[in-house]
Amino acid sequence: MADGEAGNPVPRRVGDVSPIKHVLYILKENRTYDQVLGDMAQGNGDTSLVLFGERITPNQHALAREFVLLDNFYVDGEVSSDGHNWSMGAYATDFLEKGWPTSYGRRGGAEISSGYRKTGDNKGGYIWDQAKRAGVSYRTYGEFADNGRANIPVLRDHFATGFHSMDMHVFDTLRERQWERDFDSLVAAGALPQLMTMRLSNDHTEGTAAGRPTPFAHVADNDLAVGMLIAHLSKSAVWKETVVFILEDDAQNGPDHVDAHRSTAYLAGGMVKRGFVDHTMYSTSSALRTMELILGMPPMTQFDAAATPMWRCFASSVDGKGFDFRSARVDLGS
Repeated sequence: MADGEAGNPVPRRVGDVSPIKHVLYILKENRTYDQVLGDMAQGNGDTSLVLFGERITPNQHALAREFVLLDNFYVDGEVSSDGHNWSMGAYATDFLEKGWPTSYGRRGGAEISSGYRKTGDNKGGYIWDQAKRAGVSYRTYGEFADNGRANIPVLRDHFATGFHSMDMHVFDTLRERQWERDFDSLVAAGALPQLMTMRLSNDHTEGTAAGRPTPFAHVADNDLAVGMLIAHLSKSAVWKETVVFILEDDAQNGPDHVDAHRSTAYLAGGMVKRGFVDHTMYSTSSALRTMELILGMPPMTQFDAAATPMWRCFASSVDGKGFDFRSARVDLGS
């Protein structure tokens, strides 16, 4: 039996029914907690390490302020290569963990994560395989699906063909509008999946590449896309029975005064607490365990099985108040 409390929408036993019917899991790229939320006085932050503070990320700050601020959350992956497998499968293979340094060091070898090479795939599959086994409907937007094709068999016919995969030349705000069209059509048809995964990757940035938008512009675009998505979802018919998890795949890109793995995580939905600060230590596997319990799926590995579910972030009653996105405060093309 998992940690929890009676009446909480996160069940303690696999198979117990939750009032939450839909989970949207969004993966972003490479940020530490202090880089983004270190300026929030309610949390354990170091303002000297803030790079993309509230002026750049007003929507993520609003989500942390209006819903739950998580200042003790840690990613399980080291870099994006193993981070995506950890984020979708609660572990990465020994082959992948030993192989990515060669690829990252440009000493040979190609990317082997995210379904690009079968030898790098998790033995038991990923969260979509678990959903299929449990009879849970699912769909992915850009995660493990690139350039109009699924990277792994379980995602064939279960991905949005009109959603752009990772490409720094495509705005995340465009991806958000692509998602809106797909989401609205599924809701209208009564066919919205129980589990949806998405990749919103522009907070990765292109560094200071000549002729390209600055890191601040890329992160601001990503932040606006997140805000627009939550605002649109919050005004839909399914808001009260939906929860959104927003995580980074890893935290490799910057410093943090607590730990190099400490990262941002956000929750939103009709049964997520409002104005709550949670100092509980959570991880990527904690988020996966929470989703699994909500959707009635068993854990995938020993890591999510042992992880603390994020039940403290949820309320026993619905708050139907929506979310209003904040406009970008910087030029997204600068």
